[in-house]
Amino acid sequence: MSILNRKEAFVLLIGDILLFLIALCITLILRYGAFWDKGIFYMHLAPFSFLFLAWLFVFFIAGLYEKHTLLRRGRLPHVLLKAVTINIFMAVIFFYFIPYFGIAPKVNLFIYLVVSFVLILLWRMYGYRLLYVRKKQNAIIIGTGSELSELALEVNQNERYYIRFLESIEANDLYTLDFNKSIIDRVESEHVTLIALDINNQKIESILPPLYNLIFKNVEFVDMYRLYEEIFDRVPLSLLKYSWFLEHVSVASSAGYDALKRIMDLVLSFILGAISLVLYPFIIAAIKLDDGGPAFIFQERVGLNGSIIKTIKFRTMTRDDGGVIKAQKDNQPTRVGPFLRKSRLDELPQFWNIIRGDLSLIGPRPELPALVSVYEKEVPYYNIRHLIKPGLSGWAQLYHDNHPHHHADVHETRVKLSYDLFYIKNRSLFLDLKIALKTMKTLLSRSGL
Repeated sequence: MSILNRKEAFVLLIGDILLFLIALCITLILRYGAFWDKGIFYMHLAPFSFLFLAWLFVFFIAGLYEKHTLLRRGRLPHVLLKAVTINIFMAVIFFYFIPYFGIAPKVNLFIYLVVSFVLILLWRMYGYRLLYVRKKQNAIIIGTGSELSELALEVNQNERYYIRFLESIEANDLYTLDFNKSIIDRVESEHVTLIALDINNQKIESILPPLYNLIFKNVEFVDMYRLYEEIFDRVPLSLLKYSWFLEHVSVASSAGYDALKRIMDLVLSFILGAISLVLYPFIIAAIKLDDGGPAFIFQERVGLNGSIIKTIKFRTMTRDDGGVIKAQKDNQPTRVGPFLRKSRLDELPQFWNIIRGDLSLIGPRPELPALVSVYEKEVPYYNIRHLIKPGLSGWAQLYHDNHPHHHADVHETRVKLSYDLFYIKNRSLFLDLKIALKTMKTLLSRSGL
C-alpha cells in the first residue's frame, strides 16, 4: 500500500541521530575552532551518547515518531519545545549531578542544547520533506457509509499522504453511473494509479471484472476498510458483522504473550504501587479535610468474561452512585475530586487490582454493571470487550476524545468500541508498550485521559 510511508518513523529516527551528532560537531567547532582533534570529540561522544538515547526515548513518548507527526505541522514547534525542555532538564542532571557524565567546561552543554534544538526543529519542519519528496498518486475511492467521506476528506486534506482522491463514488450510485466514463476513461486520461474500494460489498461485485482488467494497466487496488483502520487507528463501525469477528477476534492468544504481559503487570505494579505509597498520606488528608468522608471507594466493574470485580479508588465524588442514572442527580465532585481525576491520582490504589489479577495495566477500561446492561442492549457486539482482561489504561483512552464518564452515552460508546476492537484485533507486547509510554506522556503533560 503506497498511501502511507511505512519508513517515515525510521527516517525520522535516523535523521534525529545524525543531527544530534552534527550538533555536537558544530558545538566543538564553535568552542575550539575548526581544527579540534579526535580526542576532544570522543571525550564528548561517550557521555553524550547516553544523553542521545534518553532524548530519543523522550521524543518517542512525546509522539514525535507517531505516524500522525506531520499532520499538525503548526503544533510541531510546541510539541518539540516541550520535549526539548524535558531533555534540557535531563542533561543538567546528567552533567551536573552524575560525575561519570561530567564534562568541562559546562558551557559546551549549553551551546549544544541551542544548536541541537535549532537543527532538529528545521529538520522536522522542512528537511524531512525535502529529503523524502514523492509525487502524489491520483486515486479513486468506491464504497458506502460515512467511512467513505471520512477517508476521502482525511487523505485529501493532509499532505503527508501520497495519494489524492480525484473522486469518491458511492456504491449505491453504480447502477446509474456510466462506469466507463467515470472510472475506466479517467484511469487513462488522468493517470489514476490506485483504486480504494469496499471489496466485500455486493453492490461492487458487478464492476469487479472490468476492474480486474485495470491490473494490466498498473493500477493498484487496496481495501478501503484496511486503509481506514490504518489511518484512523480504529475499526470501521459499518464493517462490524459476525463474519468480521470470526475472522479477526480470537481468545486463544499466544501463551508467551500472556505470560510476558502478566510478568509486566506484576513487576510494574509492584514498583509503581510502592512508589505511589508516598502520595497516599497527602491524598487521604486532602479528602478527609474536604468533607470528612471515606478516603477510598470500592466499585463493582465488569471484568474478564463478564465477571464482576471490585476495584478500589480514591473517592472523588460526594458518594458512590454505582453508575445508576437516577442516583447521579445529587452526586457532586468533591473539591479535590477534579484534580485527582485529571491527574489520575484517584486510580493509584488500582495497582492492587492488577496484582490480584482483576485488571491488567493495558486493556479496555472496565465499565460499571449498570452501564454495561444499557450498552449490551443498545450497542451491537459490545460484550466482545469482555473477552480480554480490562486495563488501567487502553487504546481508546488515548485516542477517543469524547468517551463518556459515569453516564450512558450510546453514540460515543459505539465509537469507543471501535478503538477497543482495534486493540483486541492487534494486541501485542509492542502495542502494550506503546500505550504505556503514551499514557506516561499524557500523565506528565497533565492532559488527563
